[in-house]
Amino acid sequence: MTTGQHRAAQPETDPPEEEPLPTIAEQMADQLGGWRGLVESSIPVVVFVLANIIGELRPAVIASVSVALLIAGLRLAQRRPIRHAINGLFGVGVGAAIAWRTGDERDFYLPGILYGIGYGIALLISAAIRQPLVGWIWSVLVAKGRSEWRTDPKLVRTFTQLTVLWGVVWLAKVGVQAGLYLAHQDTALGVARLALGYPPYALLLLITVWTVRRVTRESSPTPLPGA
Repeated sequence: MTTGQHRAAQPETDPPEEEPLPTIAEQMADQLGGWRGLVESSIPVVVFVLANIIGELRPAVIASVSVALLIAGLRLAQRRPIRHAINGLFGVGVGAAIAWRTGDERDFYLPGILYGIGYGIALLISAAIRQPLVGWIWSVLVAKGRSEWRTDPKLVRTFTQLTVLWGVVWLAKVGVQAGLYLAHQDTALGVARLALGYPPYALLLLITVWTVRRVTRESSPTPLPGA
């Protein structure tokens, strides 16, 4: 290099900024599948309840499964995500198969009750052993696999408290359905399945997202003036 020449300035590369978390509304919409997901996942149960009141068990089973298959097929044809439709189809299919085999309409709701009991117990156990399930679900669904919250005692405590809240609410709503199941209140059980399905879930999700975002902001270091 001759005199007077200067080495070309190397472009400064700033560290990539961390991608901001989705908004509360975006996170809730993703988990619930939006209004369309809410409606579509509820339609097969509504069809079963109404068809069972009007007619008999087996036509109600056929109608609910047919509607669930139709919804999944429409989503697939429209190239829309079918995760929520498949989940709904699986739940309806298992319940329908058991009810068809036993001839008891109550058994349509039995898989959901058993699943809820298991899920509620798993939540409380995970909180008791300081491995809060809500925290790990947050890592997978929101934090893209990151689990830095495990090194933050405040976030560990927050996720533990939220996990206990989820477990208690889940067991409470399943307890209502189990009581109606044992009392042979078939129609009331169907109504409770709908009323205690997405509304509590949406409320818990809202509380979780709002609480974690607030604690995360409080835990973030405040930048120094002029930094």
